[in-house]
Amino acid sequence: MKLYHMSIKRDLELLYEIGAFRFVHRTWVQMLSPEFSSTTEHTYRVMWLSLIIAKYEGVTNYEKILKMALVHDLPESRTGDVHYVSRLYTKRNEKLAVKEILEDTSVSEFKKIWHEYEDRKSIEAKIVKDADYVDVDLELTEQEYKGNQLKKQFAKSRKIVYSKLYTKTAKMIWDAIQKSNPHDWHLHARNRLTAGDWKTKKKRVKR
Repeated sequence: MKLYHMSIKRDLELLYEIGAFRFVHRTWVQMLSPEFSSTTEHTYRVMWLSLIIAKYEGVTNYEKILKMALVHDLPESRTGDVHYVSRLYTKRNEKLAVKEILEDTSVSEFKKIWHEYEDRKSIEAKIVKDADYVDVDLELTEQEYKGNQLKKQFAKSRKIVYSKLYTKTAKMIWDAIQKSNPHDWHLHARNRLTAGDWKTKKKRVKR
């Protein structure tokens, strides 16, 4: 019974830490804007991206992929994030962070999943890493439509990232992002203009 209570205690500590994780900013805000996604928000879209890539690649272990995407940046709860400049000046002990975040919790097996992700040997790890990379291009495009021109300045570096993508699907998505409009989801959706009271009635052509 004592062990049970100890487990619950650690699980609650984990849940509170996860709650606070949403306040961890990605350090890209230094180059972009305060509106750049938090690490938690990034993680959420990486989960969806990973599922989409997996679907196209014919990989069906969705549970493993979701777990890996969920935990892929978790050490940053304690180490923080680094961008492409600060990375050259900073050392982070992510292995220790993930170990101590999950130690004695009921989901301690996620430590093994995180290490598999870091090894990049399994197809699931490669898919999640691809999603991690591609999400940056989604956000850069979103920022561009807000008026931030950093996407153009980063064109060379993003091509380097493209060369590091593991799957054909991720490369296909990356290419599509470059030509995409972040507003298409609502412009092309069922809305007042396409299906409501603002819809323009087409005139019938007289024959």
